Amino acid sequence: MVKVEVPQGAASLVLAPGVTFLQEEESVFEAMVQGWSAQMIGGRGLQRRSVAAVVSTVRRFQASTSEWPWRWSPQLFDEWMTDRVRTRALAPTTIRSYQYAVRSFCTYLCSEHYGWVAECEERFGGHPSQIYHEENTAQHLQGYEGRPGRRPLSRDELQKLFDQADAEVAARLDAGRKGAVIAYRDATLLKVVYSWGLRANEAAHLDVTDFYRNPHAAQFGDYGVLQVRFGKASRGGAPKRRSVVSLFDWAVEAVVDYIANVRPLVVKSASSAASNALWLTERGTRLQARDVADRFGFYRDELGLDPALSPHCLRHSYVTHLIEDGVDPRFVQEQAGHVYQSTTGLYTAVSGDFKNKMLHDAIRAVLPTNPGGQRQ
Repeated sequence: MVKVEVPQGAASLVLAPGVTFLQEEESVFEAMVQGWSAQMIGGRGLQRRSVAAVVSTVRRFQASTSEWPWRWSPQLFDEWMTDRVRTRALAPTTIRSYQYAVRSFCTYLCSEHYGWVAECEERFGGHPSQIYHEENTAQHLQGYEGRPGRRPLSRDELQKLFDQADAEVAARLDAGRKGAVIAYRDATLLKVVYSWGLRANEAAHLDVTDFYRNPHAAQFGDYGVLQVRFGKASRGGAPKRRSVVSLFDWAVEAVVDYIANVRPLVVKSASSAASNALWLTERGTRLQARDVADRFGFYRDELGLDPALSPHCLRHSYVTHLIEDGVDPRFVQEQAGHVYQSTTGLYTAVSGDFKNKMLHDAIRAVLPTNPGGQRQ
C-alpha cells in the first residue's frame, strides 16, 4: 500500500471533514489561516515574525471588507487598496507588501495540494480565487522608492558627524559629567556602522568575538574581517551571514581602543545573555536597532541635518564613497551583502565632483589625437 503524504497546511489537517460549526464561516477562515501559517513555517521554513506580518495583513483585509475568502473578488481588493492609498498615504513598498500577502494567501487557498477549493464548495457553494492580477498590481516603476531625504552623507557631513560625536565625549570628560563612557560608545558605534557598511540591526547584534584575522591584511591584527551574523533575511528566511573585510585603519584603531579601554567599564553590569555584546547600555543590556537610530538621530539633530536621515544613510555613504574611490563594484557588492549588482547601484549616489571627473575622462578618451600623439 502506497502511503500518500499530506502536505503541511492541508485542509484535512486543520479542519475535520464533515464537522459543522456554530460559527462556520469564522471557523473555516481561522482554519485557513492556521493551515497557511503551518505551510509557511513548517513547509517553507519562513521565520515566524515574517509569517505573522503577512497573516496580520490578510486578517486586516478580511476585517475591513467583512467578507470571507470564498467571496473575495478583484473589485473588493481594489476598493481596499484604494482606501489604503487615499486615507493612509502608504509608501509604494508598503502597498506591494500588502499585495504580496493577499496574493500569497489566495495562491495557497487555490492550490490543488491543500484541498480548500473542494472544502469551500462543499460547505458554502463557492470557492476562493486569485484576486491579485497584473491590472491591480502596483508597478515597480523606478529603482529607488525610499524617502528622498534618505541619501548618503557627503564626506564633509560624515566628518562633521564623527567630530560631533568625539566632541561630546571630550565635553563630558572636561565637565566631569556622567555619560562619557556611553558617549564614547556612540562615537565608536557610528564609525563602525559606516566603516563596515552595516545596517542598524546588524550593528546592534555584533559581539566582540565577531572580528577575525585576515591573512592578506596583517596590519589589522585580529580585526581584519568582521563576521556579520544577523544580515537581512530574504522573504522570511533566516538571517544571512557575510564576512566584511576591514578597510580603514582609523576605524580598526577606534574599535581596538573601545574594546580594550571603554567597554570593560560597563561590562561588569552586563547580564549573562549580553555579556559578549559589543555595544552595551548603561544597564549592561545589549543595544537594540532602535537605540542605534536614536543615537544617530541625536547627533544628526545637533548638526542640524535633515531629519529624514537615518543610520542607513551611513551604509549608503560607505557604498558611495568606495565607488568614488575606484573600488571594484563587485567587491563593494560582496561587502554590502547584496545579491544583485543592481541593488548596490541603488545605494550609490556619487558626488558632482566625481561625475564631472568621469565626464572629463570620457571626453578625453574620445577626442581625436594630432599626428604628434597629443589630444586636440
